[in-house]
Amino acid sequence: MPQNINALFEPLRIKSMSLANRIVMAPMTRSFAPGGMVGEPHVDYYRLRAEGGVGLILSEGTVIDRPASRNEPDVPFFHGPALAGWKRVVDAVHAAGGAMAPQLWHTGSVESKTTRWSPDVPVESPSGLIGPGEPRGEAMSEEAIADTVAAFARAAADAQWLGFDSIEVHGAHGYLVDQFFWSGTNLRTDRYGGPTLEERSRFAAEVIAAIRAAVGPDYPLILRVSQWKQQDYRARLAETPDAMERWLAPLVEAGVDILHCSQRRFWTPEFPERDGEDGLNFAGWAKKLTGATTISVGSVGLSGDFINVFAGERSEPTGIEGLIDRMERDEFDLIAVGRALIVDPDWAMKVRSGRIDALTPFETQALADFR
Repeated sequence: MPQNINALFEPLRIKSMSLANRIVMAPMTRSFAPGGMVGEPHVDYYRLRAEGGVGLILSEGTVIDRPASRNEPDVPFFHGPALAGWKRVVDAVHAAGGAMAPQLWHTGSVESKTTRWSPDVPVESPSGLIGPGEPRGEAMSEEAIADTVAAFARAAADAQWLGFDSIEVHGAHGYLVDQFFWSGTNLRTDRYGGPTLEERSRFAAEVIAAIRAAVGPDYPLILRVSQWKQQDYRARLAETPDAMERWLAPLVEAGVDILHCSQRRFWTPEFPERDGEDGLNFAGWAKKLTGATTISVGSVGLSGDFINVFAGERSEPTGIEGLIDRMERDEFDLIAVGRALIVDPDWAMKVRSGRIDALTPFETQALADFR
């Protein structure tokens, strides 16, 4: 066990949000909300992770109030009657000493990997594409875009009203916000498209600005971003640090406080051709270029990456020496843990006490376990 384990357990304050440590529960879709409703099993699920020592819990993806915002039938809503359930969740997390943010989501034209279900209205995306050259659904009108921006802002205001400590906008992994970023799915010729990544970021910037106006200046706002897409694991939005700065810096200027930088393996350098194999990862570069607080994520504490989950691969617990080294040198500020926290709600406490040998392996069956 590294002697500098305290780097993972230092408190952090970001605007109005106080965190007991640097461990974040990553948002993980579970589709256990029939009719979009949130019940006592959700309360128990998140409370257990807060009791286990997680500093900040990010909820599973919760959909905004748009007719085709989800791609599975049992994804939880973050609007209407479902909000009462989320109030019980956040109160339970606070009572257990944790902080929490809902992840606000619109799946765009992406299909589910686990079900053939589709909404009973056309799916919407920037250009009616699920991937390059792959039509699905319809291109959004400017009116639909404006309504979607407003729906994100309403959800953020509701989160603040319910007592959540922050909100996260899902702008990664090939879903709606990311479909605007990606040249393969955004072929628009109006102000929401264009040949440059900066131009294609207008939709995200408007979402962020509308949320900031709704929640005020002191409420922390998280944006999840990724280079890779579920439609193409090799996709890259920014090939150079300069391109990354032109992408992310305007979003921080629009109101983002924390960039949640998703990559498959947190130890992978973002620009190895420039820095070699010991270079900064995605979150490290995002922090360096924008000055924002950053969350890193990707296969923390496990031997295999999450993409292999779909092939049924088992992952064994691993040490976290490399993670601690990166946090000690301030490469990024927080680390998100996903699958390890599904199978082991006490992961944080076990790591803090040095009980690495007591950590639980991950198997795909755990995804069906509601506990």
